[in-house]
Amino acid sequence: MNRMPPPRLRVLVADDNPVIGDALRALLESEPDIEVVAVALDAGAAVALAELLIPEVAVLDVRIPGGGGAWMAREIRRRVPRTRLMAFSAHSDIRSIAQMASAGVTEYLVKGSPNTEIIAAIRRLCAKSPNGTE
Repeated sequence: MNRMPPPRLRVLVADDNPVIGDALRALLESEPDIEVVAVALDAGAAVALAELLIPEVAVLDVRIPGGGGAWMAREIRRRVPRTRLMAFSAHSDIRSIAQMASAGVTEYLVKGSPNTEIIAAIRRLCAKSPNGTE
């Protein structure tokens, strides 16, 4: 009897810094249950890739060219409502957090967070319904 491996959590990463994008891809793909389906370098590309690939989670930079993090989050939420949103930013000010939360982001981590926390946040998001409830 052939056993199919369990489905992997499909993640889209959007960050204008290719080093961060590559590091997140390497970290997440080191987990057996997570697959990075794409890395976008600007907001417009992230929205287009989310529509095309329909990931379970989108990890979004807050300050990113092509419309910014809040616009990107709103557009992904509107076009791909099943995708859960997580912000990953160097900025931890209340204004940035509030803007992303109002755009539909339900997890917000600051760059430099421990790797275990990043992975746990993605798994937490996948345990919630797309509107943020358990």
